[in-house]
Amino acid sequence: MRREKLTIRGLCFGEVLWDNLPTGKKLGGAPLNVAYHLNKLGLETQIISRVGKDNGGGELITGCEERGIPTKLLQVDEEHATSTVEVHVDEQLEVTYEIVFPVAWDYIQLTEDDIIAVQHADFLVYGSLSSRHEVSYRTLRELLKLANYKVLDVNLRAPFYSQSRLLDLLSYADLVKMNKEELGIIAQWLDLPKEDNDGQLVEQIMQRYAIDEVIVTYGAAGAIYHAKRTGVSYHFAAYQVDVKDTIGSGDSFLAAFLSKRMRNQVDISIEETMGFAATLSAFVTQSTGACPSYDASTINRFEWIHYLGRGEANSS
Repeated sequence: MRREKLTIRGLCFGEVLWDNLPTGKKLGGAPLNVAYHLNKLGLETQIISRVGKDNGGGELITGCEERGIPTKLLQVDEEHATSTVEVHVDEQLEVTYEIVFPVAWDYIQLTEDDIIAVQHADFLVYGSLSSRHEVSYRTLRELLKLANYKVLDVNLRAPFYSQSRLLDLLSYADLVKMNKEELGIIAQWLDLPKEDNDGQLVEQIMQRYAIDEVIVTYGAAGAIYHAKRTGVSYHFAAYQVDVKDTIGSGDSFLAAFLSKRMRNQVDISIEETMGFAATLSAFVTQSTGACPSYDASTINRFEWIHYLGRGEANSS
């Protein structure tokens, strides 16, 4: 029988920003997106980040509060501006980003409030992009030493990543989410055999860095969950929906996965967990922006409609 934990507290560390989309500006940044969805799904999740002392920063704090994201750990920077990103979506709905450097979230300071929050949180989600500047990277490493369960969201945005820092961040992680391309880059850095398939590459990375769980996403082809403890690799196909944009779809997938994973502390149902993650990701993909409005009934109805007629997932 599964044991469900009812009171769960989470933290997300990293970038918060304004995405300047063709349709207007929207709150963004992978950690913020994950925090938004976790709070929507009933997991009280704070975000550790930094905004500028400017109009954009004030609006961002207000926007978080309006969306139910706690802002107590959002720092205000007197010198550096709030982050903005120019987002371009092509005819194939592929998204590219122009990310400004440096900005306020590159200078996240280590505070006593952050230390206490991490020590009392059930999990900490952190992304690789937030390590691009020495200041935030140093703060993150100190917090990782204190965290109970560490979730690395690999987010390689050229030119804002380095091999040494990404591999260092891997060494702290209990759970890692990455896409197929990022898996290939990490495998190349580690000089893993080119003839190995993705499952073999993941297994070697997990062994080398003592990582318990890995999720590899494949866009429209779904995602595969790998568990070191059980030796299981489980594939769940993506739902087929009319895509409006893919912004934040991976963030919503991770949040939905964690909302199930952290509640079920023993003998988690990976079918249920991956299915719910695929559901929320599909809902976000067919919506505009990374943080659309929804409630439990909206997602339940969406899942029921799109589950009908789909094939079963595969496990091995």
